[in-house]
Amino acid sequence: MALQYNIIMSKVLVSGGAGFIGSHVTVELVQAGYEVVIADNMSNCDLTNYNGVCRILGRKMPFVKMDFCDAKAVHKLFKKHRFDAVIHFAAYKAVGESVGEPDKYYLNNLTSFLNVLEASREFGTNVLFSSSATVYGDTDKLPVTEASERQPATSPYGNTKQMCEDFLRDAVRAYQGMHGIALRYFNPIGAHPSALIGELPRGVPNNLVPFITQTAAGVRECLSIFGDDYPTEDGTCKRDFIDIVDLAKAHVCAVRRMIDGRMKENYEIFNVGTGRPVSVMELVNTFQKVNNLKLNYKIVARRPGDVVAIWADPTKANEELGWKAERSLEDTLRAAWLWQQKVTPAK
Repeated sequence: MALQYNIIMSKVLVSGGAGFIGSHVTVELVQAGYEVVIADNMSNCDLTNYNGVCRILGRKMPFVKMDFCDAKAVHKLFKKHRFDAVIHFAAYKAVGESVGEPDKYYLNNLTSFLNVLEASREFGTNVLFSSSATVYGDTDKLPVTEASERQPATSPYGNTKQMCEDFLRDAVRAYQGMHGIALRYFNPIGAHPSALIGELPRGVPNNLVPFITQTAAGVRECLSIFGDDYPTEDGTCKRDFIDIVDLAKAHVCAVRRMIDGRMKENYEIFNVGTGRPVSVMELVNTFQKVNNLKLNYKIVARRPGDVVAIWADPTKANEELGWKAERSLEDTLRAAWLWQQKVTPAK
């Protein structure tokens, strides 16, 4: 007679889990054996990615519609589920918009994370914060490592990421037994290979790849490239573009590290990037080549808040988390185009 064991799965809250990154992270977490609850106020997305997640996983996922700026709602959720970890994505994320509407970004991004920290402290929940390479500011020491000095943020969005990192660091120092990891990721792009989930911005896209794919699909008339006079090889900005599935898998590694008690310090930081800089024009040309398309684009003025170049040294994440970016830029851009074709209404 086979022995029977009661296996208790670790439970993870994914705030902002109906969005681009959160939906991909949810898929990877569940496939890695974690129980996941998605919570989102749906202010910057619809149910497309949530429904896609359910189709990929073959079951309906627990979903709570709520605003993380509501402290009582956050407390109620944590009390009900007693999460082992929370991954916090619930924040506004557009660099350009944050420059024009700083109060919106400070109020939402800081309040929501403070509420998550307070609930995590009370219920003993590990905290994984969705940070960003924007915390490094406009640095000329490249590639950046986790030890690189943070420069003054070039946008209110970047400033909220710096401030939330500080909130998490200070909370971990102050409250015994609290643990936190900040993942500083670079430029997530692409879509799930199934083409069931991907980046689906509301209105005019703020990120480069959905603007590229929407232009290719005829949703947008022309792609605007912000500046060709930067001090780079082709005059356009350089970034570390990372496949969304690779990025999602890094979150699984970080959650496992926290829950399994393998952290070397109570607060840790990891860069999540490929380590390879790619210019805007190189990305555009690669997209055209792999998808056999011709894009209509034009050069326009620089965009406020953009830095010249930034890319990661991912050595620490490679060695400590046991994670490494694997998907090629070509495969990532093929997946992005497949996703766009799926969500673009037929003409």
